[in-house]
Amino acid sequence: MASPPTRWPLVLLLVGAGIAVAFQIGKAPAALSLLRGELALTLTQAAWVISIFNLVGIVSGMALGALADRLGHRRMVLAGLAIVAAASAVGAWVPSAGWLLATRFGEGVGFMIVVVATPALIARTAAAGDLPLAFGFWSTYMPAGTAVMMAIAPLLIAGAGWRGLWLANALLVGGFAVLLAVATRRLPVASRMPHASAAQDMLATLRAPGPRLLALSFATYTGHYLAVLGFLPIFLIERDGLNPGMAALLGGIAVAMNIPGNLLGGWIVQRGARRWAVIAGVNMTMAICSLLIYAGGLALPLRYALCVLLSFVGGMLPAVVLAAGPVLAPSPRHVATTNGLIMQGSNLGQVIGPPAIAALAARAGDWTWSPLVLGTAAGLGILLALRLRELENRASLPQAAPPN
Repeated sequence: MASPPTRWPLVLLLVGAGIAVAFQIGKAPAALSLLRGELALTLTQAAWVISIFNLVGIVSGMALGALADRLGHRRMVLAGLAIVAAASAVGAWVPSAGWLLATRFGEGVGFMIVVVATPALIARTAAAGDLPLAFGFWSTYMPAGTAVMMAIAPLLIAGAGWRGLWLANALLVGGFAVLLAVATRRLPVASRMPHASAAQDMLATLRAPGPRLLALSFATYTGHYLAVLGFLPIFLIERDGLNPGMAALLGGIAVAMNIPGNLLGGWIVQRGARRWAVIAGVNMTMAICSLLIYAGGLALPLRYALCVLLSFVGGMLPAVVLAAGPVLAPSPRHVATTNGLIMQGSNLGQVIGPPAIAALAARAGDWTWSPLVLGTAAGLGILLALRLRELENRASLPQAAPPN
């Protein structure tokens, strides 16, 4: 029996909700100077305002996914959106640094609930042949959300202050919660696992090789990607003498190029490309780009073009990994748990990659040895891709069939 056609408006609404919760990541850097001045944040507290989302992801990703698999994906997505909206609204009125960090923690929990449970809803909304492309759209939520908010936040702050920015985000996310509650009210309820505990669900996911490979592949990618793009403005200032404004603009453009890469990744897998081959090719391309970016003698335009290429090609990997989650999960009822493990890998890479390259640059006195860390990450990514090939060949995992 043919599967029902893809409900693209609902898929795009779910992607929009993901972008809205990702706004909460992008809003903090733009407001940080005002937050420090008004709430007397220390430098350490200011760092936690930005990075507390990563901590929540590392600690709770799979547990929140297991909870979503048990309680229902739709219910958890709506709850996550409500938590983000409430935490952002309360954050607009906080009187001190401690209260701000508490609300940021709440935003991080809600964010993780949404991003681990939404892919399971997409898997139930899209036809089997459209899943890779649907997940290509979904994988844009992070770069699109952070880049758009970092671009518009200064304008919102200029008009309404940072508290107005927080309230605007609360209203936006709350609006998506209402829209999704209406749009998904007739969505069939997925079967649950009433006899398995959350610990058993997580153990079953960890025992399956596929979810582990996907999580580690995402970790090597995010560590590599953020180490290059996160330090790109500083690199352009120190090596090329650009002013901070121009360096930030070029960095933002490079990050935005990740978005068409996300869409391309979903499209080529839908056309029949092998997952492991895409992951291996992405890591190899990123390794070559990183080696040339940090090599001496290249002119700024060529070096910057390589950064853009790295971001664009790298964008294919999240789409491939996220689309593989429902396929490699131990069962259809472990999809959110698997997504949670993947997100833990993503956050782990973001926490390890930038400090590693920064420590090496500080010891060497420049960026010359940075490809050592980045090449290691890419090499591990290629080895993981080869292991995924063995798994696919042994299990005869289905690929997306090319459209007729």
